[in-house]
Amino acid sequence: MAAPPVDSARAVEDRLFKALAILRVVVTLNMVVLNAYRRDNFDHPTAGLFVTVALVVWTGLAIWLYDDASRRTAWLLGADLAITVAAMALTPVVKTPEFNATVPGFWVMGALLAWALRWHWKGGLAAAAVLSATDLLIRDSVDQGNYGNVFLILLGGTIVGYMCASLQRMAAERDAAERARAAAEERTRLARAVHDGALQVLAMVQRRGTQAGGEWAELGRLAGAQERALRSLIRQQDTVPTGATDGPGATADLAGALEAVGTAHLVRVEVATPGTPVLLPAAVVAELAAVVGACLDNVCAHAGDGATAWVLLESGTDTVTVSVRDDGPGIPEGRLETAEAEGRLGVTSSIRGRVAELGGTARLETGEWGTEWEIEVPRGAR
Repeated sequence: MAAPPVDSARAVEDRLFKALAILRVVVTLNMVVLNAYRRDNFDHPTAGLFVTVALVVWTGLAIWLYDDASRRTAWLLGADLAITVAAMALTPVVKTPEFNATVPGFWVMGALLAWALRWHWKGGLAAAAVLSATDLLIRDSVDQGNYGNVFLILLGGTIVGYMCASLQRMAAERDAAERARAAAEERTRLARAVHDGALQVLAMVQRRGTQAGGEWAELGRLAGAQERALRSLIRQQDTVPTGATDGPGATADLAGALEAVGTAHLVRVEVATPGTPVLLPAAVVAELAAVVGACLDNVCAHAGDGATAWVLLESGTDTVTVSVRDDGPGIPEGRLETAEAEGRLGVTSSIRGRVAELGGTARLETGEWGTEWEIEVPRGAR
């Protein structure tokens, strides 16, 4: 389990240690009352009183020390556990050899749960093992009640530690979701504002410049490039990028990836995508971007620098479809089969092979009007 962000983990840990402080007070009062009630069990009442008072003093000091996260070091937790073990070990000395309950009694929960909160289930299990071994070693005999106490200590420390880790993970995921939602809302607001202004102007300049020809055509081409760059910028996330995390569950925006691929080629590439991010597993996005890149490489190689390519992304409920079309001379009949026979597997490997591995289909149409690839991949592809 990967460690959650420090801010979320620290906030959860702080609240749990505040709850532990209240528990420490309760078990300390319980210890004082029970030892006073069972004072006849002490062979050395003065020594027993000294141990009890020392544990009360340590309780107050521990509550203060644990309140500051910077003081929750291994030294503090080690001292807490050592004092608890020492109090248990002194029980046969201050009480009769046939004692039933140790001097600290339920007070040992303070150190046990501190280890569980700080170091999760491993810390809880380690502290529980030390306390259980101490409790068994100081006794002349072990009965069913002693076994039950040891079992509950081992179980409780482990479960509390595991739950603490789970709470920290949930808090981290909640914070990440809130940041992603805030970023998405801001991008949507920005996209609306830009779409109603700058993007429409750039689109108009691109269209009018292309129609006018000459130097105006170059201006139109530059306007189109700026429009694509601006659309890509809008999709960028300001805080936690959606799907930018590592791991098997990572996702990424296919629309943004395709626009980035389009700007990296020499030929003129027009990229049309939905107005919102198209989130897919990051590995699928990488493969589809590579497929589109291979299609555009073919345009550059066979259609010439003056060619234009169009990339269209359609996001459906169950599938995503990417179309790549160009206005080149098309692929001569039999050319692909000849290339494959000669061992040149660019189309077969870079395009069809990648798509097939994703469980999708890649359809090719070509003619004098140009070439078009239609790539369809299920949303559940991995």
